[in-house]
Amino acid sequence: MTEVQVKTNDRLLSLDFYRGLTMFLLIAEFSGLFPQLVAPEFEGTIIHFIGTQFHHVKWEGMHFWDLIQPFFTFIVGVAMPLSFSKRIAKGDSYNQVTRHVLKRALIMLLLGWALYCIEPGKIVFRFQNVLAQLSVAYVLAFLVIRKPISIQIGFSVLLILISEGLYRFFTVEGFTNAFVGGENFGAWFNILISGENGGGNWAMFNAIPTAAHTIWGVMAGQLLMGNYSAKKKLGVLFGAGIIGLIIGYALSPFTPIIKRIATSTFVFASGGWALIALAVCYWIIDIKKYQKGVLFFAIVGMNPLFIYLFAHVGGAKLIKKMMLPFSNALFGWTGELGAQIILSCIVLFMLWYICYWLYKRKIFIRI
Repeated sequence: MTEVQVKTNDRLLSLDFYRGLTMFLLIAEFSGLFPQLVAPEFEGTIIHFIGTQFHHVKWEGMHFWDLIQPFFTFIVGVAMPLSFSKRIAKGDSYNQVTRHVLKRALIMLLLGWALYCIEPGKIVFRFQNVLAQLSVAYVLAFLVIRKPISIQIGFSVLLILISEGLYRFFTVEGFTNAFVGGENFGAWFNILISGENGGGNWAMFNAIPTAAHTIWGVMAGQLLMGNYSAKKKLGVLFGAGIIGLIIGYALSPFTPIIKRIATSTFVFASGGWALIALAVCYWIIDIKKYQKGVLFFAIVGMNPLFIYLFAHVGGAKLIKKMMLPFSNALFGWTGELGAQIILSCIVLFMLWYICYWLYKRKIFIRI
């Protein structure tokens, strides 16, 4: 699949940690913990500030939570060349790998679509969530996975520029304000596909520009697989990340950083942070060999699809309902807010423990 190969039994512990930590934060959202951190009781404290970082910005700007989806789609890209090289080593042909990619993308799209149909109890075609968006990015990244690095970079930038152009030069009346919520190309595209713009002005078209994150992940994965020194790999990851940050933030006066419509500046800046996060993990875990706590998070990333769907479709709510009487009885003395925070932590631990139970029994649910 690539010009350089690695032994099939090699593992990047830094990638395991990075993926696991990202998934841990994703399922933490379903525990109900983050809203409690911004309760009025914490106003003006460091806890409140941290809590705000685990919420999306309303429109322009970027909090830490706005990086989680870019991290996830980037991580999928990093894993692609490692995973496909193992398939090739086991005897799969390129056509077999291609069929696997298309099948996996279709399943992700259907699952992402289905999640929007659960609450209203009717079929609604929306795909702003991470699974549906990733299904598109996954295929686009695969199209260039065997291409030279110049083609990969060029294709990723082209996707970003196409999106930028559509937002800036779209001419349909009522949707010509490029960076105004509900009045831009993204809102028009939402209405075209689903008949509604959707809450929060999240754009379905984000799947196109944010595919750059997955493509950059592929390039990072191929770099880490390569026969280069650890120092050079680290330098390239950090350097590329810094370039992304410079482009994203330097151009933000002209194109604002808006995650909800995945502006070009947002894609570059969040991609830069994704690269730097991988570089930090790689330096600490794979180079410095500081690996305490890696397994705690890694086991969550070993069943990412299952635990995400389980928590999303009501698993977290069910655990919360079951544990509520016991939590109130044991921790009611801490007050209403304290008991709620403790209950959310219990729910999060139980979600983690499900992943641990699957890991101990070597049960890994994949598509």
